[in-house]
Amino acid sequence: MKLERVLYVEDDPDIREVARMSLEVVGGLNVCCCASGAEAIERADAYDPQLIVLDVMMPEMDGPATLSALRASSSRLVHVPVVFVTAKVQPNEVAEFLALGVTDVVAKPFDPMTLPDSLRAIWARFSCELIKPGRAP
Repeated sequence: MKLERVLYVEDDPDIREVARMSLEVVGGLNVCCCASGAEAIERADAYDPQLIVLDVMMPEMDGPATLSALRASSSRLVHVPVVFVTAKVQPNEVAEFLALGVTDVVAKPFDPMTLPDSLRAIWARFSCELIKPGRAP
């Protein structure tokens, strides 16, 4: 299955716009951008994303809290892969994020020209994991 729908959650309006343009214009993806975790929770189920991208450091509800709330908000979102975007990419920090159940971590600042390919590569790895023998989709 081809990656088409990405939910992108970022509180900084400039970064959110760069990401939107990167994913839509460069990557040809359909993107739903949200300015907060609360907005993501309101919109995610109806949007039905294939991939969720969350900023880690956000006011009120950070990336880990948003991840937890999204998974609790809808049974459809429980198995959607989640990618954190953050400047916190030390090995111990990445390990903590992976332990929360995220699929991968993309370092900030990201390159807008390569972000869509990075997310497609993560999506491809996730999709391959789902179809391994013995794994339930």
